[in-house]
Amino acid sequence: MRILIVEDEGKTGLYLRKGLTEAGYVADWVEDGISGQHQAETEDYDLLIVDVMLPGQDGWTLLHNLRRSKSTPVLFLTARDDVGDRIRGLELGADDYLAKPFDFVELTARVKSILRRARPQDSNTLRVSDLELDLTRRKATRQGRVILLTAKEFALLWLLMRREGEILPRAIIASQVWDMNFSSDTNVVDSAIRRLRSKLDDPFESKLIHTVRGMGYVLEVRSQATP
Repeated sequence: MRILIVEDEGKTGLYLRKGLTEAGYVADWVEDGISGQHQAETEDYDLLIVDVMLPGQDGWTLLHNLRRSKSTPVLFLTARDDVGDRIRGLELGADDYLAKPFDFVELTARVKSILRRARPQDSNTLRVSDLELDLTRRKATRQGRVILLTAKEFALLWLLMRREGEILPRAIIASQVWDMNFSSDTNVVDSAIRRLRSKLDDPFESKLIHTVRGMGYVLEVRSQATP
């Protein structure tokens, strides 16, 4: 899942990006309200973590403008802990409000709670054929067999299953899973797909991850006759 951090304090921004990345999320970070609004409107995020006091425009203005076009969940993270400030943020459409200084364990718990509420009740588990991905317990199974995944493999599989049947170019996969621009000089995507296939497809007769030459990869059910 992809999270945008809008935070002008350098140490806090770096800390959040590093911690969320280690927790298995793709985390982008910008340092002002105008850039945050632009990125939130033009990119696909599952959650925004937004400071209130930002250069360019404050977090309240960012949220007010964003709600004209998107319903992306927003967690306010700020040193302002006044009750009136919290009420204002919630009335503008924020999903939660956490005051600084904060405990990272509490932050991640709130992130998981917001993301869980943002999903329909029946979407805590993704299913494609006999493959299941439990988003709450972060566990994959196929034909009832548990498949052990690293954090990046989980993020890659989540992306492929969420966009089942859609051909995903390497550039999109690199951006969504590794938060990096794809270069033809790197084989990070191909290597990750290879490792995922060895766990998901090699032990089973039916293959789910397919290469579309010159275009990218797709996860879908195909008949045995389909090349």
